[in-house]
Amino acid sequence: MAHSIQDFKSALIGGGARPNLFEVTIPGDIPGTGALSANFPILCKAAALPASNVASIDVPFRGRIFKVAGDRTFDTWTITVINDQDFAIRTAMEQWMQFIGQYADGSGATDPASYMRTAFVKQFRRGAANVGTNIAVGGGLETIKTYKFYDIFPTTISAIDLSYDTSDTIEEFTVDFQVQYWTPSTEEA
Repeated sequence: MAHSIQDFKSALIGGGARPNLFEVTIPGDIPGTGALSANFPILCKAAALPASNVASIDVPFRGRIFKVAGDRTFDTWTITVINDQDFAIRTAMEQWMQFIGQYADGSGATDPASYMRTAFVKQFRRGAANVGTNIAVGGGLETIKTYKFYDIFPTTISAIDLSYDTSDTIEEFTVDFQVQYWTPSTEEA
């Protein structure tokens, strides 16, 4: 069945979800450093909703392969942060990793509950001036989806390249987190 542009327009509710309308939060204290900078949700400029994968298990049967569902795994979660001049967020991430594994002697945290945290990613939509809709009136942002990331901890902080040739950019860095699992959530961060 062929669909018209009108069908597409009707199906694209709210004009489609926008990848730039999001917020990342990691509530509570960060191990080894205390509270994360209040600017973190503003300076975290990129994140992803990482893939979850259900592996298949091949079971041979009379010359054929029967596939059954295996275990679910979750990919590494990466965020990108704009670095401000006080290095507050980068320092917090470095101290978190230092808490997990010390630079000098390789000692560090042994209790996973002491270094794992919860994070939230909220996806927003623009408000609408349409009365009678379930969208916030007044042009503000409304949370349409929240994901909760359980037991995260950082495993990589990227390099920041320094160069005399780079004079018209702001420093950024990425942080890779291991994630035990994530779920869609109705919980507020």
